[in-house]
Amino acid sequence: MESVQETSRESFLGGASVTDKQHITIKGVKEGLVFLFDDKCEFSALLDELQFKLEKSHQQLLTGPLVHVHVKLGTRQASDDEKESIKATIRQRGNLLVQSIESDALEEPEGENPHNLKVHTGIIRSGQTLEHNGNLLLMGDLNPGGTLLCTGDIYVLGALRGLAHAGSQGREESIIAASLMRPTQLRIGEVISRPPDEWMSGDAAMEFAYLNEGVMKIDKMSHLHRLRIQPVVFKA
Repeated sequence: MESVQETSRESFLGGASVTDKQHITIKGVKEGLVFLFDDKCEFSALLDELQFKLEKSHQQLLTGPLVHVHVKLGTRQASDDEKESIKATIRQRGNLLVQSIESDALEEPEGENPHNLKVHTGIIRSGQTLEHNGNLLLMGDLNPGGTLLCTGDIYVLGALRGLAHAGSQGREESIIAASLMRPTQLRIGEVISRPPDEWMSGDAAMEFAYLNEGVMKIDKMSHLHRLRIQPVVFKA
């Protein structure tokens, strides 16, 4: 069985790597086949070339034993749809089985993406902590003793009466906004608010907290456009 598989692999490769168009290199290894993709080429061109090379492959490979395929994308960061297109193209060719699709690209840590919005509906009660990497929208109240913690902005469509910490990984341009601002404590980045009775306004309705030269300030929500030139867009 092993000798048949090795013969099939060599027939497919022609005794060497297939590099007709220099965008996809196919190599035979002990575990099966490795497809090396050019990470500078347009994805559509890669897919066309993959289809072409598989259609021209030796028929013995497509009817012989199961052959495992490992796809190497280089530094290309393919989307889930692109990876599925690769798998679907390879699956059409007889007995080729995609075992892995790997990329050397460094994925952006979720904590570095403040626009990754989490929407939570409910009440955060005393002793509870709601934590998220990105922006956080609470559709409800934050009760005293409860905590909101996120790397981006915090928006509370309700009463904020507990502790809220925005920009927890040092993002000082983060804000904390609430329909009713009555916190026990606010934090933005490494800056901690003064005691609430020193800075809270009379009604505390529709306000947001922000940093100005390292000092926490409170302003009306209607003035947010002065701080944020770009509109706040929620994308779940």
